[in-house]
Amino acid sequence: MNKVKAARLMLELKQEDLAQKVGVTRQTIGLIESGCYNPTLNLCIKIAKELHKTLDELFWEESYNE
Repeated sequence: MNKVKAARLMLELKQEDLAQKVGVTRQTIGLIESGCYNPTLNLCIKIAKELHKTLDELFWEESYNE
């Protein structure tokens, strides 16, 4: 599950609720959660603040170099 979606569900927010809080459409939140849209840094910051997370917690992708 996408980290943004997991954090949103933990706060019992609907996509529409989060979208209103950060000033985008519900569809934009859906695309971010499905990995089909790369939000701007400004939008990432707004989402992180609303979900009480850091940018790293929501958007950092772990990669393993073995």
